[in-house]
Amino acid sequence: MKTLLRVLLMLFLIYCMPLVLHAQLEGPGDDPDAPIDGGISILLAAGIGYGVKKGYEKKQKAKTNDVLEK
Repeated sequence: MKTLLRVLLMLFLIYCMPLVLHAQLEGPGDDPDAPIDGGISILLAAGIGYGVKKGYEKKQKAKTNDVLEK
């Protein structure tokens, strides 16, 4: 019963959010054509770094296995 009550409460809150939340109006100093690239480039760089790290680890593991087999 508690789970059903929690689910119903969450659904109610999710459906009521659009009624309460509104977008901000443009002010005198706001630039409507501002780029949104900042976060994407950071995520891309982190993904490339993670891929390089995983590739290096895989190469080291293969090298270690080759040495142990000989």
